[in-house]
Amino acid sequence: MNLLRRYFRSPEQLRLIILVLLILAVFAFFSTQIPNYASARTFNRISAELVVVAVVAVGQTLVLLTKNVDLSVGSMVGLSAYVVGTALTRNTAMSPLVAVLIAIALGMVMGSINGIIVAYGRVPAIITTLGTLAIYRTLLVEFSGAKSVLTNALPEWLVSLSGRNLTHLGDFNIRLLVVIALVVIVIFQLMLKYLPFGRRLYAIGSNGEAARIAGFPAQRIIFLAFVLCGALSGLGGFLYLARYANITVVAAQGLEIQVIAASVVGGVSINGGVGTVVGSTLGAILIELIKQSLIRWLAISEFWIEAILGVLILGTVAIDYIVINRLRKAWARSEYHISSESDQVIAKEEAGHV
Repeated sequence: MNLLRRYFRSPEQLRLIILVLLILAVFAFFSTQIPNYASARTFNRISAELVVVAVVAVGQTLVLLTKNVDLSVGSMVGLSAYVVGTALTRNTAMSPLVAVLIAIALGMVMGSINGIIVAYGRVPAIITTLGTLAIYRTLLVEFSGAKSVLTNALPEWLVSLSGRNLTHLGDFNIRLLVVIALVVIVIFQLMLKYLPFGRRLYAIGSNGEAARIAGFPAQRIIFLAFVLCGALSGLGGFLYLARYANITVVAAQGLEIQVIAASVVGGVSINGGVGTVVGSTLGAILIELIKQSLIRWLAISEFWIEAILGVLILGTVAIDYIVINRLRKAWARSEYHISSESDQVIAKEEAGHV
């Protein structure tokens, strides 16, 4: 334990390092199995597919930190994508900023509904969001009338958005949508680390009763976590529209599984109070890497992909309970002993001066 403490500040940091090494190991393995795998084409494909999951996983992380979960994110993404897509087909002169704001605002409304029921109605989040998952999907079906948003009806700036590059690094394309996702990730990681709101999310998830005794407005913070999750799901809806253009009533169906898997694999605890946005992003990268690689290597169906995600979730939760929790306890005991020894040394020094 002392050796680990010498190189890592916390078990979470150790877990992030292990996750990075695992990503590299998976990449190295598939490089030996798939011809021309280690190429710019692989990077461009995976980064493009990663955008929506990474952004929505940020919102899911905020909710999970409060010891809740949002199962409705896929439906919120689908409904936001369809509503904005329909608005753009009817008004092709609409500016990109207005389209993005509509998507975020719609997501915030849906997230607010979730937040009010969970935070103030005190209905368990898993029940609430399971219900709104079905409600928002039904609204999408009713709103669409079983019609699809088609590429040829959308404005040219949106259709070309997914392929727009900010710069090139050799054959590697740095796409605009990827940069948008990176900006979101950085902003919310800094928020969690440095702003009082972020620290309160951890406090509520770690020990909700203690947080209430300390005077934290727990209900309001949980409500805001769901609102932000909804806003990021709305943004994810716009990115989904830009990425795929053709939007049907099943748009983003099952996305919630990928998002929860990304967060949990990335080290966000389902028991709340533990995890980072960076970890969720690394989890999303690992999952997308495995998903895209298996499709190319074995040509397996989407059904098997979902089964693999389920195995990843179960395996990660098991590891979290069996290994990581014990490591955290051992780490805490080590810190306690170091603190006690330090106090004894200080006491002896003070006694010597006297």
